[in-house]
Amino acid sequence: MNMWWKYLLFLGMSVIIWISFTTPAPQQEIGEASRIFYYHIPQAWICVIAFAMSAYYSIKYLRKRHALDDDLAADSARLGLLFCLLATITGAIFAKVTWGAFWNWDPRQTSIFILLLIYGAYFALRSAVEDEERRAALTAVYAIFAFITVPFLVFVLPRMVPSLHPTDSVINKNLKFTMGPEVRTIFFSSLTAFTVLYFWIFNILKKTNLIRRKLETGTI
Repeated sequence: MNMWWKYLLFLGMSVIIWISFTTPAPQQEIGEASRIFYYHIPQAWICVIAFAMSAYYSIKYLRKRHALDDDLAADSARLGLLFCLLATITGAIFAKVTWGAFWNWDPRQTSIFILLLIYGAYFALRSAVEDEERRAALTAVYAIFAFITVPFLVFVLPRMVPSLHPTDSVINKNLKFTMGPEVRTIFFSSLTAFTVLYFWIFNILKKTNLIRRKLETGTI
């Protein structure tokens, strides 16, 4: 049932991977290392979406006190932390190839490291509080305030200070695309595929949590 889009996603991501390595590098001045651009930026984008969804379900929990909303907030934060870690790893690989070291405490590396610490603390808080309702309430408030830092750490802070990181990778200061048509097509296809992948995984987790909650309450 409704499997066609899943096959389409698999096919689409396979094509994106193949094209990303068989077409010219997106940034000729950087060379082959710039191919990671097709994966690194979408991963960072997904971590923003996931943390936003965590904040959204945290707000829902505080308003309605439904345990399922707390489950979904935690699951989305977990996915966000995973994609944040993937973005950190791919960024470190890029740094090693272009700057000679995996870690340089570049502003973008520093900001994403802080983001990892913030959401790592979220799960530390969840594991430290035993009472379910109290844990859900405390971590919901934390997730909301934590997300306030996300746009600042991902989009603002890295652009406020000099950085080794390439600038204007997607758009320039005049909000015009800096990518050619071919690179733009591959990049936005990858961005779309990663976004669909996130919502697919999140939907699976949502169904799993719903079944678990129904089993716990004896309604299934």
